[in-house]
Amino acid sequence: MTGISLLLPITLTTMAVVLLAPVLPRLMAEYAHVPGHDYLVPMVLTLPSLCVALLCPVAGLLGDRFGRRRLLLMAFVLYAVVGMAPLVLTSLWAILASRVAVGIAEALIYVLSTTMIGDYFTGPARDRWLAGQTAFASVSALLFFNLGGVLGDFGWRTSFWVYGAALVMFAMVWRYTWDTEPAAATPKASSAPAAASSPWGRLAVIVAITIYGSVFFYTVQIQASSGLVQLGLVSAARIGLFTSLASLGVPLGTFVYTRIAGQGPLRLLCAEFALIAAGFAIMGHSTSVPMFLAGCFVNQVGGGMLLPTLLVWSISLLPYEVRARGTGVWQSSFALGQWLSPLVVTALSLHWGGLMPAFAVLGHAALAGLGVAVAALVVSRRAAT
Repeated sequence: MTGISLLLPITLTTMAVVLLAPVLPRLMAEYAHVPGHDYLVPMVLTLPSLCVALLCPVAGLLGDRFGRRRLLLMAFVLYAVVGMAPLVLTSLWAILASRVAVGIAEALIYVLSTTMIGDYFTGPARDRWLAGQTAFASVSALLFFNLGGVLGDFGWRTSFWVYGAALVMFAMVWRYTWDTEPAAATPKASSAPAAASSPWGRLAVIVAITIYGSVFFYTVQIQASSGLVQLGLVSAARIGLFTSLASLGVPLGTFVYTRIAGQGPLRLLCAEFALIAAGFAIMGHSTSVPMFLAGCFVNQVGGGMLLPTLLVWSISLLPYEVRARGTGVWQSSFALGQWLSPLVVTALSLHWGGLMPAFAVLGHAALAGLGVAVAALVVSRRAAT
């Protein structure tokens, strides 16, 4: 129950965006009289994600200084209050302000729940719970998208009631977790003295790989629908269904990771970048919808393996005293990759003449990552010998 109570909060970071996506047209109509509404209304969805990208390191710093559990419990209450605030707010600017507050709470929840998994668990158990975050976030995204659509039929405000679920998670964390101190924390996963005393150099490498991999991961989630349209699919319902089916590759990849996590991060990176590259290659040369979806699925299996590999690798380097800070830096880099992904794809599409060629170019970029991972693996083996 301790693990479950710390796994569930990851759904709140997904819910902040996905739950409201189906009611965006209604919000646009509601505030059509507001100057600049074409830019302002979509920010109701995106502002929390921007706050997460900017504030995760700050959330980690606060967690290391003031304690994880207390701040996490406060963040749940804040999330529920400001998340449900649009039920009574009428001004678009007031709603946007509440979304900034949601982003602040979301950053705290995202960083502290992950850090506490690192505090309470070690070894294979830690790997499983951290990997479970990736799978759970992906599956919950499908759930919240459909739930938002159903609730949206009752009005655009109705979906905001779901933010009250944070209070249930408050009760679970209150019941099934406890305060930890450095002396009582689980043993450090890394036995190397250099990594324990000065993890920032190695963490910087992982952060760079995370930004790189996050661009790949979110390309499919953001651009798959546009690719399906280019292949002649016009039904919005079918596009949503097919995209959801392709996204099931993420939890499958996470499951595969849990079975082979003991292979070490460099070997895993080789397999993951190979799958991502193969997926992009299939997508970029697709001539039919089934072929394109197969490429998306293969790509997402690689992405579902990549993210827990990088998260577990980074946390294994972090001693208790700086674990929240390091986790916040990693999660901020992941969110930065999400923000960069559509910019990169747009630039490649304009330069190479379309979305499909851009997918093929990304496949070559992933192959470059595979080459670096293979070279690092060879060097590490020679050093060990």
